[in-house]
Amino acid sequence: MPLHAPRKRRAGATAAATALLVPAVLAISPSPALAADQIANGDFSAGTAGWTIYPAGSAVGGAGCNTVPAGSGAYSAAIQQQFAVQAGESYRLTFRARSTPATSGPVRVVVQGGPDVNHQQFLPADKPVFGDAFGEYEYFFTADRDYPNAQLAFQQDIVNPVAYTLCVDDVVVEGGAEPPRYEPDTGPRVRVNQEAYLPEGPKGATLVTEATRALRWELEDRRGKVVETGRTTPRGVDPTAGLNVHSIDFGRYDRTGSGFTLVADGETSRPFDIGEAAYERLRDDAKTFFYTNRSGTPISDALAPGYGRAAGHVGVAPNQGDTAVPCQSLDDASQQLLVKQGDAPWTCDYTTDVTGGWYDAGDHGKYVVNGGIAVAQLLQEYERSLTARSADRGALADGTLRIPEARNGVPDVLDEARWELEWFLRMQVQPGRPLAGTVFHKVADVDWTGLPLDPAADPQPRVLYRPSTAATLNVAATAAQGARLFARYDRAFAERLLAAARTAYAAARANPALYAPAPDGSLDPSPGSGPYDDRDVSDEFYWAAVELYLTTGEPQFRKDVLGSPVHTADVFEAGGFDWGHVAPLARMDLATVPSRLNGAELRAVRRSVLEAADAYLAGQAAQPFGQAYAPEDAWYAWGSNSQILNNVQVLGTAFDISGEDRYRDGVVRSMDYLLGRNALNISYVTGYGDVYAQNQHSRMYAHQLDPSLPNPPAGTVAGGPYSPTATSGDPVTAPLFPEGCAAQFCYVDDIGSWSTNEITINWNSAMSWVASFVADQDGGDDRSRR
Repeated sequence: MPLHAPRKRRAGATAAATALLVPAVLAISPSPALAADQIANGDFSAGTAGWTIYPAGSAVGGAGCNTVPAGSGAYSAAIQQQFAVQAGESYRLTFRARSTPATSGPVRVVVQGGPDVNHQQFLPADKPVFGDAFGEYEYFFTADRDYPNAQLAFQQDIVNPVAYTLCVDDVVVEGGAEPPRYEPDTGPRVRVNQEAYLPEGPKGATLVTEATRALRWELEDRRGKVVETGRTTPRGVDPTAGLNVHSIDFGRYDRTGSGFTLVADGETSRPFDIGEAAYERLRDDAKTFFYTNRSGTPISDALAPGYGRAAGHVGVAPNQGDTAVPCQSLDDASQQLLVKQGDAPWTCDYTTDVTGGWYDAGDHGKYVVNGGIAVAQLLQEYERSLTARSADRGALADGTLRIPEARNGVPDVLDEARWELEWFLRMQVQPGRPLAGTVFHKVADVDWTGLPLDPAADPQPRVLYRPSTAATLNVAATAAQGARLFARYDRAFAERLLAAARTAYAAARANPALYAPAPDGSLDPSPGSGPYDDRDVSDEFYWAAVELYLTTGEPQFRKDVLGSPVHTADVFEAGGFDWGHVAPLARMDLATVPSRLNGAELRAVRRSVLEAADAYLAGQAAQPFGQAYAPEDAWYAWGSNSQILNNVQVLGTAFDISGEDRYRDGVVRSMDYLLGRNALNISYVTGYGDVYAQNQHSRMYAHQLDPSLPNPPAGTVAGGPYSPTATSGDPVTAPLFPEGCAAQFCYVDDIGSWSTNEITINWNSAMSWVASFVADQDGGDDRSRR
């Protein structure tokens, strides 16, 4: 499967499955026959006729009003009316509304398929806040199919702390609408890293301009004093952005400070710093996401202010919990997928305690193959601190993170990785049972849940999916990796890990073709969880053999490493590696972790990493926005930001091997893209920069839908532009881009955009590795003596 194709239908399938009406933002041909108002008695001139209002409705002063007592729960209050919509038609909804006292967001405006159809779409996703005076509101939407009994509702969404009276008036729904064209606010045309540049590192910016000749630029300090000048370099039209651009290089300026701006072509950039502190913060912040995503334990508000919550999936109602999870039943619709790929239906006659681990992404599923790459990158980050010459030896020490295990004598990043490793061990099939030693592919809800939803409030039954060879090898690799790193801190745990790794590797060799089935919409759209299907596990076998060899040095694992066809293959693709392409993880560890490879073998391994890094640098040089990402046909993959970060990890590893600054500079330049030097002028890292992604697709971090909930924690990276989002079924982006989009513009910071704006553990593990690397680069000093 090409890298630009999504390998998993992620938690966003919820939005796709429930979308009825989506915001339309480009004009379509009007239908005069539908232009008439579809709402009866929208001005309430006939009292409340035609409307259903509960709990206490009346017509007051020519408006329809609903009095809602304090403490009313979700869906317990509404003003609503049924009407008909036609497939493909664009509608304009207008109304006036007020709330006394003013609401703080407990009301949503929703158009849904009616009482017998479980399809709905919020208009808008962030819910309007009604003041105590009438305000005017306008929204557009398009129906995905005919709904003769669609329903417009002004609906209570969450428990309201105080009583209020909501009044609406002049409600109109007209077909044949011509909505305004979508134009993202991209801010100033000078695009910079909005957070910080390293004093002794490269400093680049991008100017969007129609000019074809070089232009003067000026670097101003916070007082407006010009401290550096130069000329831009015209780059022509960037196909990833569809924009004519120039590059700006101000790398020779190396003084630290805050509030710098770049001025060019009459535009002034957003401000930025020159210094190192931001990356020291990001090194830690990027790991907060793992603590707040823990399953099976309460999250401490004292340790993560604003993110405290009850333990999820521990069997406390309404949770059915992960304490005793059954396997797929034989009448589960997903069994059809196994049969279609040539397997027999599968189940088991026992339950398993699979509490713990990390929630994978925006949903409440827990997936071994995604957890595998995430654990691996956290462990690689720590292992790099032991081997790399530029590493700050104390930056990842015990007590550096705000987690419950801090100050226990174990480096905190290892403690965090252990939370997932312990869950891996619970997912391994126990001795005496069929497929003993293999690992369940995932545990997840049987059906998709809506947004927002606290993990402790998830009412869906949970189910274990058939073990897969890929999951089994992920555990073999990461458990072996963890064994050598925990050996000096917890010998007993290290021995458990190594035993589990050996068992898993042997089980995978005995069961080499247990594949998770691919989704098939005609049979089963993979309800409740993503498939993570992967029918080529040669890279997983190679990875597991490498980690077992690096940990044990044993001849049989050396033989498996050197005998694998993957060992001599080019495993570094332009589009980057991911959970389904893990050979680069093995190759980088083999190149950097001390082993018994002879000189020629080690040189060949390292040469492959350096050659890959050279290719990434060549691709980066052609990118006017500076990202080390040049996939074929400028086709940005699902989670493109993580693909960039994974390419950057290869560059950082090349620097560690060679000491050549060009590789280090390639890492730093790519961070500029992620922190704001991009076509949309947005930082994709929450809490970093002036304008940053903060409404990522998540059931827990859902402030956009419920103001009482938080945004994702600082240091969380958004998935980023996704080239085929227009045809993905994404309810937010599909109608925004009916004619497609230039790659860098295929992104919207909206919680409903599951194809461009999700968050995952393996994307943040890549961010964590890279942030730690950049934080170590304080001008290239050798920090190995610390």
